[in-house]
Amino acid sequence: MKRAVVIILGVALGVASAPGEWVYEGQWGSQGAGSGQFDRPGGVAVLPGGNVYVADTFNNRIQYFTAEGSYVGAWGTPGGGNGQFDRPCDVAPGASGTVYVADTFNDRIQYFTATGSFVGKWGSYGNGEGQFYRARAVAAAGNGTVYAVDAFNSRVQYFTATGSFLGKWGSRGSGDGQFIDPDGVAVVGNRVVYVVDELNHRVQYFTASGSFLGKWGSRGSGDGELLSPNGIAINEAGDRVYVADELNHRVQYFTGSGSFLGKWGSRGSGDGQFMYPTDVALNSAGDRLYVVDTLNHRIQYFKWINPAVAP
Repeated sequence: MKRAVVIILGVALGVASAPGEWVYEGQWGSQGAGSGQFDRPGGVAVLPGGNVYVADTFNNRIQYFTAEGSYVGAWGTPGGGNGQFDRPCDVAPGASGTVYVADTFNDRIQYFTATGSFVGKWGSYGNGEGQFYRARAVAAAGNGTVYAVDAFNSRVQYFTATGSFLGKWGSRGSGDGQFIDPDGVAVVGNRVVYVVDELNHRVQYFTASGSFLGKWGSRGSGDGELLSPNGIAINEAGDRVYVADELNHRVQYFTGSGSFLGKWGSRGSGDGQFMYPTDVALNSAGDRLYVVDTLNHRIQYFKWINPAVAP
């Protein structure tokens, strides 16, 4: 297979290292409603076994595939019933093999077995505890705690694995710990929670209970600058953070504290190009990255080709 080199990394965490390369490896998907097709997909996740789950937003379903994109199955229809969706924007693996879905316009979280059998749900429209005004993203910590981005309430809420309310943080604004339309969340173990603060064009990170730790990013198109970022993924060590930089049509990545490491992508439909990428996900080894290429209606994936050096 011909491979296109998209980035070369020579410095990580401020320490010189041997170069490695992220390369385009493959893709799947086209616009439509058939098996393996998408209509503006919004989220992606990789389960421990390697299967890839995609929130097929405007088809109101979840589809899942092998690691290389062979279709395995799907579930969901439009509506507000159990197992139905209204423009789901994100999907995430749970600590016990469950699959959580941010059922965005139903203002709730639903969760399922890995093959799509309905298990439970929580949430309704509003601004009270456990309510949502556009549940846009979801992530589960290793201890089972579930973090949900409550976008238009400008906050993050967190719950037990079955949806009992535990706490919340955030308000609308641009100060530390405030958000304007947050649109992505990821957790390192049980320790640190990263939140994509979309319209502040930055990433903020917090303790597991929401105490502010740090931030990076500003509006722009330079290295480390962001323009309406969306999804986020973190490797297991917590020292590589990948961000879907949507309106810059690229992926950027950083250390765990926000130092710029690299980027790739440009506007287009070729291999390694994007049209409004909205989410990213890593496999368990951290050497393959999946990108939701939303308006190209596809998933692209990239491979780290120097296994001697962690990506």
